[in-house]
This record gives sequence, structure tokens and C-alpha cells, in this order.
Amino acid sequence: MFARLALCSHLPSRIRQSNVYPASIRAYSQAKFPRPHGASFVHRSELKQAKRIVVKLGSAVVTRDECGLALGRLASIVEQVAMLQNQGREMMIVTSGAVAFGKQRLRHEILLSQSVRQALHSGQNQLKEMTLPVLEARACAAAGQSGLMALYEAMFTQYSTCTAQILVTNLDFHDEQKRRNLNSTLHELLRMNIVPIINTNDAVVPPPVPNSDLQGVISIKDNDSLAARLAVEMKADLLIALSDVEGLYDSPPGLDDAKLIDIFYPGDQQSITYGTKSRVGIGGMEAKVKAALWALQGGTSVVIANGTNPKVTGHVITDIVEGKKVGTFFSEVKPAGPTVEQQTEMARHAGRSLASLDPEKRGEIICYLAELLTEKKDEILSANRRDMELATSSGRLSQPLIDRLSLSSSKLNSLAIGLRQLAVSSRDSVGRVLRRTRVANNLELEQITVPIGVLLVIFESRPDCLPQVSALAIASGNALLLKGGKEASNTNRILHQLTQEALSIHGVADAIQLVSTREEVEDLCRLDKLIDLIIPRGSSQLVRDIQRAAKGIPVLGHSEGVCHVYIDNDASIEKAIDIVKDSKCDYPAACNAMETLLMHRDLLRTPIFDQIIDMLRAQHVKIHAGPRFASYLTFSPSEVKSLRTEYGDLECCIEVVDSMQEAVDHIHKYGSSHTDVIVTENEETAEQFLQQVDSACVFWNSSSRFADGYRFGLGAEVGISTARIHARGPVGLEGLLTTKWVLRGEGHTVADFSEQGSMKYLHENIPVPQGNFS
Repeated sequence: MFARLALCSHLPSRIRQSNVYPASIRAYSQAKFPRPHGASFVHRSELKQAKRIVVKLGSAVVTRDECGLALGRLASIVEQVAMLQNQGREMMIVTSGAVAFGKQRLRHEILLSQSVRQALHSGQNQLKEMTLPVLEARACAAAGQSGLMALYEAMFTQYSTCTAQILVTNLDFHDEQKRRNLNSTLHELLRMNIVPIINTNDAVVPPPVPNSDLQGVISIKDNDSLAARLAVEMKADLLIALSDVEGLYDSPPGLDDAKLIDIFYPGDQQSITYGTKSRVGIGGMEAKVKAALWALQGGTSVVIANGTNPKVTGHVITDIVEGKKVGTFFSEVKPAGPTVEQQTEMARHAGRSLASLDPEKRGEIICYLAELLTEKKDEILSANRRDMELATSSGRLSQPLIDRLSLSSSKLNSLAIGLRQLAVSSRDSVGRVLRRTRVANNLELEQITVPIGVLLVIFESRPDCLPQVSALAIASGNALLLKGGKEASNTNRILHQLTQEALSIHGVADAIQLVSTREEVEDLCRLDKLIDLIIPRGSSQLVRDIQRAAKGIPVLGHSEGVCHVYIDNDASIEKAIDIVKDSKCDYPAACNAMETLLMHRDLLRTPIFDQIIDMLRAQHVKIHAGPRFASYLTFSPSEVKSLRTEYGDLECCIEVVDSMQEAVDHIHKYGSSHTDVIVTENEETAEQFLQQVDSACVFWNSSSRFADGYRFGLGAEVGISTARIHARGPVGLEGLLTTKWVLRGEGHTVADFSEQGSMKYLHENIPVPQGNFS
């Protein structure tokens, strides 16, 4: 074996001084990544457990053109590898690039020598055009190996990470003694917390022999086969193969209908059509797949991903190890059900059929679902009790989330009533004509309502959300993808079964899909080519996470529900007490519950103030004092940490303001544009408040808890939006529709309306009768 250990010139002092450090690293990594090597991982989420990882860098990743290295990409890859190494993982790199680096060096030397010779013989001003000879690959490799390794060494040194170079040939794997030597060397390097950098010894290696694999052992033809052979030899948990494509496609990536394969199974090989190989390197996608399947058979999981995309290069390796949906994951175990991409395609196809149904038929589906909620009440509540027991015993859920998880007979009855209301209103939804214009003679334009497309609704804890959102999707003709929290899995499962049973009466059962696979929310948010709108239902943290993760998909919702009730100095005592009590105590976990009580300064130390405080204490509401309120008290409650807090529990903040205008200013500064209330008997003050407060819902002398689609008469809602475009406030049926323009003519052309044309624009509005459909 031709192997050279090129250790860092200055080992970290903790290694030089003692042999304890490698043992401590090994003990730490074994505790953090306890999985013994055996079968490969079944799902991406398990990749977090990978301890020993091989990263293969293809020629297209390492080089920026046919000669020269991509230094920026290499630096980001080195940073990720070093970070994973410092977490206690054992990292190995299989790298290309020696030929390209050597070619760059040799070309430079040849040009320099040619220019010197010509200058000596012809004079400086008479240089002839210089031509470069064809450079032999082995010579390039010999010239480039040392420079490539020196570059890696310098980069890893910045992270106090040591490296070693090993050059191999086929004989090092086929000769038993050499194979044992290689294995021993690599294990010793890993034991010392050193990153081995491995490459084929291209300076002496013979050309690859086609079809030279013998007795199930892959031959080393390129760095793909080298990485696979090395990963299996070293019992690596994961092989990450970085190339210049996003992953494995079912057909050449340049074709219009080519689809990226998320998970590839060994039995799917016949469904793949391979294209040409990369412009650099000697492998191709077919070689990568063959190597990946060989490694998978040997117990190593494999991911093929893009290492050249500047948008992801800086975190592609860490994303893969974290289990994110990047590239193509190779798995030996095919799940029983469809993938989430397949579910989305099924939903879109069936959703188009749903949208084409008569409004009466969509109403029938919703009515039948309402009946099923009543008929199957016992089964639903039984499933919900199982979820409640598991949630309570696990201790992982907060009390507000447990409250949201709970279903009752009264909740199911309210749901059924709301769905029947929605069934009636759904008859005036899809295809409704909003505007009709006579553009010219015999040329008429209509604007009509149409479904948005495929909706993704992500909700946690609240299983009652599933039938509400499903009914709204049915009424609006939208396909729907549902992702519920695992804490409500039993309840969600039966509610989805009932929904599909209702849809099946008109043959569109697939229009609503429940994602039951172990898909991460962040991965779902990346399906921008499949999903048209994301609607999160849950905690403010969930909504913020989805808003950050969604790439190219609009998100409808609100991140927080910091709702205010302002008690004016002209307020009625009875109304104030009832409204504050209902707003805070009726359902504290709701997003429309009061979180901050604003009191006019003149009400301090008056009966109305004392009675409100007594009521809150009687309801076991924990009070936090705002800065101004605290300044008026000798012994105040705990001062609030933030005036923007959504408690979601029997807690609230009390703050003092000098006027209605100051209350409005406070709401604009600290509120979340959700729901805000004024309690006053002064109509002029109330109207000013209603006009000035820029929130989705603004109320006068009524509880904040009225901010709800059912209570507004919408039948149901998908949530409350604080956005300022499309839909705002409780989002019901109208918020799930968009429009399209339909133009009907008789051979009209734009040329007809030019100066030399025979026609003129009329642009006459045509009255649209109520209930008119296109």
C-alpha cells in the first residue's frame, strides 16, 4: 500500500500532552451516538445517530472548472466536517481534485517556461502564440497531490483539527494483508481524533477495467466506488456523496418532467433513466447509484446531494446529518404507504375533481361529515382519551396544550353545527362571478372565484381543527394536506378516516390527506412546487418556525395573540367585569384570550378597579404589573418581563394609561394586531378607538373571545390572520378562494384596437345578479 500520513505539524496540545484525550472523545461519542454498526438507517431522522461518517467530494465539487480548485466551497465543507468532528463523530473524507490541482500547476509551469524560452530566442516583443500540450492525468495527479493535501491541512488547522492523507489503489483492498494494514491505519487515526483524507493514488493507478466487479466486491474505478468500499470496510454509519446535482432524478435532470427522488429503494432501479456524466470526473450518476447500493447492502446509509449550490453548500453536510430532506436518501425498507410527495399529487388530482363538483354536492359531503361526528362520537372520544392519557403521563405537554388536546361531547356538537352552517354557505363559493365587464362588442370579461390549490395545514394539539379545516377545504374546492402533532395521533386518525368516508360519497376521498410519515415540518415547508399555501395552527413558536422555514410558499396566520382590553374612564362597572372575566378566563389557552388589561389612570383606587382585581384573584389569575402600574403601588405584583407576552394561561399583565389615545399607542407598540377591545359608554371615544386601532378585530363593549369564525357566522375557520393582504381576521371560506379572469370573444385580436383597427374599447360594467355563477 502506498500510504503517507501527513499529520498536522502542530498537534493540539491536549493530544501531545496525554493519551487521555482520545479516550475521552471516544467515551463521549459512544455515549452520544450509541448505535452499533449493523443494518442501515431506515429513515432520515435516524441520521442524527450517525457516529462514523464518510464524506465523498466529487470532482465537480472540488474544482471550479477543468483546472483549479473551488476554494470557497472547500472552506465551507471543511468547516462543517470539523464541526461534526468536534461533536464527537468520526469523520473521513474521500476527495477528488488532485488531477485538477496538478493540471493548474503544470500549465502554469509550462506557460512560464515557454515564455522564458521565447523571450530568450525571439525578444520580448516578438512572442509567438503559445500552445499547451495535452497533460497526462497521472502526471497531473503526481503534481497535485501534495498541494491539495497542504490546502486541506491549512484549512482544518483553523479549527484545531488534525488531518492525515492516505493514497490507495485497488490492490490495497484486494490484497488481504494490505487491506488489514489500511484498516488498522484508519482506525488508529480515528482513535486519535484525526480526520483521514483518502484518495486513489492516480499517479500510479491503472485505467479502470469495465465490469471488473468480482464475487459481490466492488472494484475501485473512481472515488464513488472508493468511498463505498471504504465506508463498508470501516463500518461507517453514513456515506454522504456530494456532486453537482441535487440528488438522483428519475430521468436526466435537464428534462422538463424529471423529478428529484427523495428516497430511493433498491427495487426502484428499473424506473431510473440515466443521463450523461458530469463534465469533470470519471464517474456519473449511474456509477454513484451502483456504489450507493453496494454500500447500503453493506450496512452503510447513503445520501447523494448537491455540494456546488452556493445557497446550501455552507450547511448541506450538517443538514443531512440533522435528518433534513436534502438530496436522495437510500433506504432498504420501503414504507407501506405513499410518500408525502405522492400524497400531495393524489390530493391535487382529487382536489380538481372536488372543485368541479356542483356546490350542492360539496355541501352534501360536509353535511355527512357533520353527521359522522355525531354518530361516531363515542369512538372519537375514546381515541381522544388515549391521547390525553399518553400526553398526561409523558409530562411533555404544557397545561394549555393539554387543554387544547381535549375533546368533549359539547365540542363535537358545536363542530357539527358549524359544519352544517358552512354547508349552506358553500353553495355560494367556487365559480361565483365577482365582476363582469363588456370590454368591446362581443368581448366579455368575468372575474370568478376559484380554489387556491393545495393547502398545507400544520396544527399541534387541537384535533378539533381537523374537521373544521377539512370542511372549509371541501367547501372551497381545495386539496388539503394535514400535518397534526403526534400527541393527537389517535384522534386525528379517526377524524381523518371519517373525513375520507364523507368525501367518498362523491368519489373524491383522496382530496384530503393526513401526513402520518415522520416528515419534519421544515421539510414540508420546502415543497414549494407542490403546495400553494401553508396555514399553521398552534403556538407562536410553531408559527414563527414555519414562517422562517417556508421557502417560496405564502404562510397565512399569526405568530402571537397579544390581545388587549382597555377599560376607559367612562366604562360601566358591570360590563367591564364581565368582559374582562370572559376575555381572560373563558379559555385562557385560546389565541383570542386577553393578555394585557389596560386601565385608565382615573380608575385606580376606585370601586371598578378593586372589583376587577378581586374578580381576577377569585378566578386564580396571576397578575403581572406593567412598569407604570407598578410605580403606583407600594407592594405590587411581580413586574412584567415583557409587555409583548402571550401567556396562554390564567395570567395577565395590567398596565395604566392616561387616555384612550395612549391606549391605542400602547396597543400599536406592544400588540400583535390580533384582537383588541374598548369598554366605555362614551360613543365618540369608542368610535375613535375602533377607527384608530390597526388590528384584525377591534371590539366595543364585547369580549375578545368573539374573534372566531364560528361566532362570526362563518361556520368554521382555518385560523385568524393578522396579515394585511389576502385575508385578515378569522379566515373562513372566502379566505381560501382566489380569482381568475375569463375572457370570451369571437376571434378578437389586439391589432383590432390599434389606431388603424376597426374596434374600440368600451369597458362597460355589466351588473352581476346575486348568486350568479360562471
